[in-house]
Amino acid sequence: MKQLNDPAISMPNSGEPESNLDSVLVAEDDPIFLRILQSWFQKWSYRVTAVKNGVDAWEALQQPTAPPMAVLDWMMPDMDGIEVCRKIRGREHGPYCYVLLLTAKDDREDVVAGLDAGADDYLTKPFDVDELRARVRAGKRILELQAALIRAHDTLQYESAHDALTALWNRGAIIGFLKNEIKRQQRSSQPLGVMMADVDHFKKVNDTYGHLVGDTVLKEVGRRLAEGVRTYDSVGRYGGEEFLVIVPGCKPADLAAGAERLRRSIAEAKFETSAGSLAVTLSIGIASGCDDGESPRGSEQLLRAADTALYAAKAEGRNRVGVAPAPESVAGTG
Repeated sequence: MKQLNDPAISMPNSGEPESNLDSVLVAEDDPIFLRILQSWFQKWSYRVTAVKNGVDAWEALQQPTAPPMAVLDWMMPDMDGIEVCRKIRGREHGPYCYVLLLTAKDDREDVVAGLDAGADDYLTKPFDVDELRARVRAGKRILELQAALIRAHDTLQYESAHDALTALWNRGAIIGFLKNEIKRQQRSSQPLGVMMADVDHFKKVNDTYGHLVGDTVLKEVGRRLAEGVRTYDSVGRYGGEEFLVIVPGCKPADLAAGAERLRRSIAEAKFETSAGSLAVTLSIGIASGCDDGESPRGSEQLLRAADTALYAAKAEGRNRVGVAPAPESVAGTG
């Protein structure tokens, strides 16, 4: 099962689908002129949402698949184009909407009022159809640039938090999740567990079959771990062949059972690689945070405890789960 909070597993999409850039909302209370505008945009290969007043325009622009460009008449019943502009710019969330305002007003004060309300461009009636098309093209170029910037931002954000090889959370991100879960645990007194997992004899895999096969093994280990946890657990690559699993709200006995299931998911099915089928095993060390009166453990203490349990599991023969001792109870400290 994929983790709810883990885009592990797919790269981000564009903030604005490219196909949606060819859609436009046209709001005009004159039915004849509305049909003319609609026909022009359709001739230019736009998908048109045509409405007759500002209220319908505002409602359409709030939909999840709203057009990214709006051509608004200034003077409309119920809600004019200026008010629609203000509402669009007053939104806290949602993609940017490029607004072209159409009006018979041509005084400098009117132009300033329209742009101050949030319009991106301004066209005075009557206007030439070629000028309208040129201004619409300019607006689309701006929307395309915005979409490219959003894609670049999303990609950078994704790459800053994910491991390039396994697509799991990277070390910084998974430790950040651990610290957040510890804060949540301290408020709610709910149990918290961590698993530190290490691929057994991984150096031998690299030395025998090469690093490309080693990469295949690491990716498959990451995939099996991510699919083997609950939706609200988090899996990250801690470093090298080590993985960290954060398991909130899980009592020690359940944590041990979960770690054993993950260990079996690695050991019981061979890994298919370019060098053939390989048997791979995993050693896991687990540690629990405070629960039922136990004194709290910070992130460093939990990681150290899980790491100690991991190396104990390796010392005992590998392919097993090691359990860190519980922290001393509050009643037992003095």
